[in-house]
Amino acid sequence: MAHTTHDIAAEKRRYMQVFIWLGVLTLFELGVIHLPVSKVAIAAMLVLLACTKAAMVAAVYMHLAQEKSTLRWIAITPMVLCVWLVLMLTPDLGSVRRAWTRHAPAAPAEHETH
Repeated sequence: MAHTTHDIAAEKRRYMQVFIWLGVLTLFELGVIHLPVSKVAIAAMLVLLACTKAAMVAAVYMHLAQEKSTLRWIAITPMVLCVWLVLMLTPDLGSVRRAWTRHAPAAPAEHETH
């Protein structure tokens, strides 16, 4: 399959558009960390932006947009499993934190000299 000069120019333009969008989303990420909202909301926004950027990279630079749907599902399945495992383990973080704070060693008392 031969690519014409027009096809190559269109592909370069598409790559540059995605590159610019990735830069804009990165700037949004930098702005999100300074928003006056809860840390959970900031984390959720950052994860959403990171997933958006990852999807753009996979679709354009890894050429998954032109692949068959079977290959897309093969690429998406590990991501879904990863998110599922993280969400399933999140409740355990509270018990780990409680265990750490209960058994934290006491700070040594400093002796005052007069």
